[in-house]
Amino acid sequence: MHELRSTAALPCDPALLWAAQGLAGTSRAWASEDGRAFAVAAPCLSRHDRLAVSGPVESLAPLVAEVLAETGPGYSPLGDEATVRDLIKALPALRPLATFGWMSRTRPLSPAEAGAADEGKARWLADEDAEEIGALLAEAFPGSYAVPGAPGVEHWAGTRDDAGRLTAVAALAWPSPEAGLLAGVAVRPSARGRGLARTVVTKVLAEALAAHGTACLMVEDANRPAIGLYESLGFTYRPFLVAEVAA
Repeated sequence: MHELRSTAALPCDPALLWAAQGLAGTSRAWASEDGRAFAVAAPCLSRHDRLAVSGPVESLAPLVAEVLAETGPGYSPLGDEATVRDLIKALPALRPLATFGWMSRTRPLSPAEAGAADEGKARWLADEDAEEIGALLAEAFPGSYAVPGAPGVEHWAGTRDDAGRLTAVAALAWPSPEAGLLAGVAVRPSARGRGLARTVVTKVLAEALAAHGTACLMVEDANRPAIGLYESLGFTYRPFLVAEVAA
């Protein structure tokens, strides 16, 4: 294998480019000797040590084995489900851990979408809103990896009701130069069914596309309403699988 020093050497895959984090910090990337497979190791990215992978298994399996020998077994290979299942078959030390959906969009906003993002129903929140954001997440999405003040969680958008209470939030988090991640999407239970998730997601989507060119997110594969919402906003769904090194 050989280590890559620039994201220009990676395929134009949002998952790889997000994990690479511009290769300007602690993330590292490698290619197989034949240049057909790639692995990107990202420590403590969205709360996990991640190893994003792509490529045919005959090239990918030896690459991942070498990378894990260098990084240690704590990194979890993740990628398109079919690719990772083939990888698990080729490397007996790996076992499946979890499936999820990876979704991304690179198409710019249409004029109508841009208007919806700017019409004022969702606004950027300030540092002094952190406690209120945290309380909403504790009620509506206690498992959120994105929380106020966490490293890499950059901006929060939110909506408020007529009484000024926060009703929905979404964050732009852990972005790379090429891909902004949407995270922490939550709506207060008493405010659901009013389209507020669409409102806050559209606000953050516009920022991610403007600043990074690609917007991406992770979603539970059983959460069909959320997947349907994101697809209606132009995101493309890919089934992903995370593996781990068996103890």
